[in-house]
Amino acid sequence: MHTYKTRKDVPIEETWRLEDIYASMDEWKSDYEQVRELARRLKKFDGKIADGATLLEYLTLEEEMEGRYRKLYAYGMLQSDLDTRVTTSQELRDKAIQLGQQVSSARSFFMPFLLSLEENSLTTFIKETEGLRYFEKDLYEAFRYKAHVLTKEKEEVLAMMGETLSAPSKIFGMINHADIQFGKVTSDKGEQVELTRGMFAKLIKSEKREQRKEAYQAYFKPYKQSANTIAATLSSAIKNNVLTSKLRQYPSALEKALFSDMVPKEVYENLIKATNEQIGAMHEYTKIRKSLLGLDELRAYDLNVPLVHGVEKEISFEEAYETMLKSLEPLGEEYVSTLASFKEKRYFDVRETPGKRSGAYNMGVYGVHPFVLLNHQDDIRSLFTLTHESGHAMHAYYSSKHQPQISAGYSIFVAEVASTVNEILLIRYLLRTTDDVNMRKYLLNYFIDSFKGTFFTQVMFAEFEKITHEKAENEEPLTADVFNHVFEQIYLQYNGEELVINDEVKYGWARIPHFYRPFYVYKYATGYVSAIQIADNILAGDKKMLQNYLTFLKSGSSKYPLELLAETGVDLTKPEPIQNALSIFRDLVSEFAEM
Repeated sequence: MHTYKTRKDVPIEETWRLEDIYASMDEWKSDYEQVRELARRLKKFDGKIADGATLLEYLTLEEEMEGRYRKLYAYGMLQSDLDTRVTTSQELRDKAIQLGQQVSSARSFFMPFLLSLEENSLTTFIKETEGLRYFEKDLYEAFRYKAHVLTKEKEEVLAMMGETLSAPSKIFGMINHADIQFGKVTSDKGEQVELTRGMFAKLIKSEKREQRKEAYQAYFKPYKQSANTIAATLSSAIKNNVLTSKLRQYPSALEKALFSDMVPKEVYENLIKATNEQIGAMHEYTKIRKSLLGLDELRAYDLNVPLVHGVEKEISFEEAYETMLKSLEPLGEEYVSTLASFKEKRYFDVRETPGKRSGAYNMGVYGVHPFVLLNHQDDIRSLFTLTHESGHAMHAYYSSKHQPQISAGYSIFVAEVASTVNEILLIRYLLRTTDDVNMRKYLLNYFIDSFKGTFFTQVMFAEFEKITHEKAENEEPLTADVFNHVFEQIYLQYNGEELVINDEVKYGWARIPHFYRPFYVYKYATGYVSAIQIADNILAGDKKMLQNYLTFLKSGSSKYPLELLAETGVDLTKPEPIQNALSIFRDLVSEFAEM
């Protein structure tokens, strides 16, 4: 595995070419001033839009401002993430964020103005001014919210309360990142060292059970100690969400969250119902894990340790890229050759270096290209990460190439589909091409654990959110004891009675930042089941599915998410995609058990 002490040591072909966004800082500064000027000009439209021509002029300027702002923000963020210690990069990002506040302020008048119009007035504007047809879909989309917009005075009050309403999330962030201290654990060398989140992620997979247990207990200890404080924070977040849902006259907080994507609540409810009806395979996997680990009692700190060993090998970035491209050949020559070019064009920043942001992500910059951040470790997990992020990159590339700026971005609801299709194709390819029995068992275990983390865990979280929001809507108390009880019950419900519950388990809710972005995590699960159906149908030779999927990748947000998926052949308003995915999971567990 390559290790680098500085970015200068990394081969240039494994780094981003950020000059693709701006060739010089002078260009960035020029855009910065342009955005400030556009923001000033847009403010002057407040109270002045009385016809279609003026409306078109406003919208055209706003789109130009948005496009320029996204570029300069992306540049600042990408620079900063390459080395978070560099002050000048941080300042660049901070300047972009501050400018974003000016951008938001400049156009804050527009939505209340638009919704004050009668729909027939807007229709007249569009008919009389041809250029408005480009904006037509978004303008009418805004009218869907009309029933949920308050009077101007009330909207102004809510806007002023924005920081207060978002306070629980900010407070939790401070508790979670600044105040939580995990204490000391024993290292492999027998030394007492401070536990970090990164270290915990490694220790919880340790083959030494006492080491796993020690890390698990140390990790949860501060959450237990702060449970009442965090419960007050989460309770406030949930109650704020319920309150704003009521004020805006949504039937429930759930339906408010689903409104923007036009997702009926039945999709959310069917996901939970269908999963619970076929949860038996998850319970069976829990039993298999207990058996393979040779334990009298299976505990929560035993659920992450790999069950297959001795298959890890070094996979260079070059080999990983070639393997990925081979696995994606079912998507067609154009897809593969396009993705192959990404490496040559330096769309990837590959290596871990001091100060670089951890993890991996893709950022698509409209009018430029995708930028993928990796911290490649030359192992099989890095191969999967590369393949996952490349799915996001291809989605962003195709949508930007085939859609105008207004519809090039895609909804988070469908964001994980392209990345997961790639992962499914990769693991199917590896399973198909390996002759090593132990490697096959490792891959099956990897597939099962991926399924568990991306599907079952997210559905479990989604059910927790549904239950706790309903309690708030029924004016029931939300205390640490209530959260503990709900979380412990559903944790056992999803993992099975073979698991002996530690006291720490019930505090699992206290560490999840996603709960401050309500009804978000279910999208991971719906994306996963959609991807499985798409990938397996393509592998089965379904030419129509392949064509529809490539069209999906090029569609951005030109239609609502459920419509886009339905056109590929995945209908999430019905339980079949979920049942199909759960059937595949059951088959994976059965094959794994028989090996």
